[in-house]
Amino acid sequence: MSASAQLTKEAKRKAKLNEKFMSVMSVDAVREDYWQSIARSTIRERCTSIFNQELLSDVNFIVRAFQGGSESKKIPAHKFVLAISSPVFFTMFYGELAVTTDFVEISDCDYESMLELFRFIYSDEANLNANNVMQLMYLAKKYMLPSLADKCSAYLRENLDASNVFHILPEAQKYDEKDLLDHCWKVIEKETDEAVKSNSFVTIERPVLEELVEKDSLNIKEVDLFKAVDCWAAKECQKQGLVAEGSEKRRILGERIVQGIRFPVMEEKDFAKVVLDCGILNKTECFDMMKYFNSVLETPVGFLEAKRAGYLKVLCRFKSFNTGWSYSYSSSNSITLTVDKNLKLHEVRLFGSENKEYSVTLTVMDVRNNVFVAIQKGQFLSKQVQNEVLGEYQGFDVVFKPPIALEARAIYTVKAQITGPPSWYGQSGLSRVEHSGVNFVFTNTSGSQTSYGKGQFSEFVFTLV
Repeated sequence: MSASAQLTKEAKRKAKLNEKFMSVMSVDAVREDYWQSIARSTIRERCTSIFNQELLSDVNFIVRAFQGGSESKKIPAHKFVLAISSPVFFTMFYGELAVTTDFVEISDCDYESMLELFRFIYSDEANLNANNVMQLMYLAKKYMLPSLADKCSAYLRENLDASNVFHILPEAQKYDEKDLLDHCWKVIEKETDEAVKSNSFVTIERPVLEELVEKDSLNIKEVDLFKAVDCWAAKECQKQGLVAEGSEKRRILGERIVQGIRFPVMEEKDFAKVVLDCGILNKTECFDMMKYFNSVLETPVGFLEAKRAGYLKVLCRFKSFNTGWSYSYSSSNSITLTVDKNLKLHEVRLFGSENKEYSVTLTVMDVRNNVFVAIQKGQFLSKQVQNEVLGEYQGFDVVFKPPIALEARAIYTVKAQITGPPSWYGQSGLSRVEHSGVNFVFTNTSGSQTSYGKGQFSEFVFTLV
């Protein structure tokens, strides 16, 4: 018999044996033995199918069931799958000092977090949430999984806001996540006032507070920043079992933080009401500041005089002012404005007269949509205010809480119904004023005493969006 004939006969024999073997196997047995080929066409799908399964498992991880608890849970795993994903696991299972037991105890994380770490290794997916993302960031760094660390960092950036930024920032520093850290500081600079009121602010370390108070781009009133710093110092005293009095708070804060507060830009009333009572400044500093506020000292000792660049922007639309602007029940003062960038309007300053009281209803209307976006009513006492362009004059502020959003290229009418004695008023106004990169265009409103050239609405206080 030829060689080719012998091969053909052997092939037929094997085929018959295989057919006979398959005929005696049940359908379930085929599915069990050939689980890899059923709807699992990729290596990722096949690895995912054995995630957290005993099948082929050759190691078990013993992990705390809950953070801080004593009960443990088991996670079955596969050394080869872990080793090809993480240099740490490779060394653990195949290095010179490889683990020889079939279990590994893990004490620095909880069950759910370790399970999500393995889910990512087996499937490239992880179910991130606010409760596990920090622990997973830690595990990603520990086991050298940069792609998981990137996912955690991206999740934190997407969910970052003023309420949690001081919770996330220290973690970004710890794990050297520069992009996340930069994003944290941008949120803090943009929303400083809200951020320092969050619960996590008082938990930050002193170096973070030092960096914060030295930033020029914070968007917060200086007196409110000082209140937050004082609150942080009081909390630190409480942690250390100390009485929260002035000298202790000063010691805990340190000179770098105290010198970072710009006391000269505060209003004298705020300084007297808030700063003097807390006792952080010594007597000499307090006396010098009061002398400075009353023009006895030209330069305050040891504190910056410049307002922070990120602070609220103040647009003044007049070049000079005069006295004798009268009001009647039937008269109104209105101005129409547009802006070329989105912004938030925090307050409008109106002219008044020394120590005189005014009853005001201020409205802001979206002209195109014919809807009111703000209505503020109240009694206001005029006082001496100061502006870099106008200098000192008599006025008062109508504040919007929360600030109102003004959209670029929309048309708004600002109207003030004022009852009270004659006031000061602005002169030499401009129809177009640029401030901090925003162009304000003012036009006259029909029937209004005020025009873009003279009248009311001396200043608009805003922040960029």
